[in-house]
Amino acid sequence: MTPTEPPHPTEPNSAADPVRARRALVAKWNAIATKIGYALFAVAIVMFFVALATDFSSGKVTIITTSMIIGSVLLAPAIVVGYAVKAAEKDDVARGL
Repeated sequence: MTPTEPPHPTEPNSAADPVRARRALVAKWNAIATKIGYALFAVAIVMFFVALATDFSSGKVTIITTSMIIGSVLLAPAIVVGYAVKAAEKDDVARGL
């Protein structure tokens, strides 16, 4: 980081600005939601192939469906919020804040 470059929202210096601190907190929770969402999609895919190789029992279908629904509920807003945080940071840098 150069002296003229503003700190990244996850760096400790961003705590001086409450907006950047809040954005860093949102980015942190967003990263967690994204990881969980993708992990649930991975669980659904693995369980689908396990069920395909064996039998599609109701328990396996429930795991696949539940993983896809919860993963979608977490991942869809997380993707949008991730773009919003990146756009806000880009705007701050462009404005010299």
